[in-house]
Amino acid sequence: MGPEATGLIGIVLLLILFMLRMPVAFAMAFVGFTGFAYLNGIESALTLLAQDIYETLSSYPLSVIPMFILMGSMAYASGISQRLYKTCYTWLGHFRGGLTVATVVACSGFAAICGSTAATAATMGGIALPEMKKYGYDDRLATGTVASAGTLGILIPPSTVLIVYGILTEESIGKLFISGILPGIIMTLFFVITVVILCLRKPDLAPAGPRTSLKAKLTSLGGIVEAVLLFLLTIGGLFLGWFSPTQAGAIGAFGAFLIGLFRGKLHFRKTVDALKDGLKTSCMVLFIITGAAVFGHFLTISNIPFMLADWVGDLPIPPMAIMGIIVLIYFVGGFFMDSMALIVVTIPIFFPIVTRFEFDPIWFGVIIVMVGEMGVITPPVGVNVFVIKGIVPEVPLETIYRGILPFLLAIIVLTALLLIFPQIATLLPNLVYGQS
Repeated sequence: MGPEATGLIGIVLLLILFMLRMPVAFAMAFVGFTGFAYLNGIESALTLLAQDIYETLSSYPLSVIPMFILMGSMAYASGISQRLYKTCYTWLGHFRGGLTVATVVACSGFAAICGSTAATAATMGGIALPEMKKYGYDDRLATGTVASAGTLGILIPPSTVLIVYGILTEESIGKLFISGILPGIIMTLFFVITVVILCLRKPDLAPAGPRTSLKAKLTSLGGIVEAVLLFLLTIGGLFLGWFSPTQAGAIGAFGAFLIGLFRGKLHFRKTVDALKDGLKTSCMVLFIITGAAVFGHFLTISNIPFMLADWVGDLPIPPMAIMGIIVLIYFVGGFFMDSMALIVVTIPIFFPIVTRFEFDPIWFGVIIVMVGEMGVITPPVGVNVFVIKGIVPEVPLETIYRGILPFLLAIIVLTALLLIFPQIATLLPNLVYGQS
């Protein structure tokens, strides 16, 4: 059996293992190792496995991942998310649908210092859903808003998925971070507009909350100061060239730790728990990258990526139509795979096509992260949906999915705008770093 047929069988086997719920990292490593052993011999496969594990886990560029993940864990443990939500609630809660708007804005703020979609949804869900239930908000609107707004953690820097994409494609993490800012702001605005439209059409979905005085509003602004300072210190320092990405994450984690100490929120047990959470998440991501490295080497010797690039290049359709097909594949793939796993599996296949047609790799990174946003709120995987279900077990999954639909439409609209107007993603990187 030739290498191309072996590669196709490997891809099919990988999808079967995913459907059987085998952990993504182990499924990719197993298929990659087995396929490489079949094509090159068992000794070569064992050498490859040892080499990929060592090179991945000892890689300095990959140290940026645990640093930013630790920053998010410390920010949560320090109570920054609660103060962000309280500020947004004080300013917006008295409007009809104000609690949902406050949740969207607070999610975007927490995403700017967290980088994880599930963590953003879990954190804000635990704070906002009890408040919305207390004021009689419709379950569909409440759960759909939190699950959808949690996806902002994928897009707004520091994004763990953008970091992994940058490492896999050897693109500047700083450029990728800044490319996500404008789309992240627009996505936040789209979500707010979606809430407003829903509440105008059906006012009973979201009753108005109690009014607050101007003094209370101004006093509450102190709750966002530390989040803004943390963001400016880490991401601003990275953009200005003060720190490397790894240093920026480490400084952000230490800054969040100091904020927690100053606020009296971090005692010994809570600090240890935050470190454990950060360590577990970091290990998961690094294992996925290791498995992807093994699988990627198997795909390379199978010639599948090069054959696909040649086949696509010969199609009698415009390059943008080809990009549309790739986006559609990512959209469908998001139904069955976590966004992180989807990107690490498919980058070796699709990135050669992106470079062949000279698409901007920074823009492409934002595009697939946007499509990845859809994957975390669509069935059957829908990580954020299950996170919200765990917070409010009495709400049926069907209700949460129905609540997500209007926000899913907003993500699709922005993805289409990014395809038509790439400048949405490339404007800020070009201004900060110059034309690439």
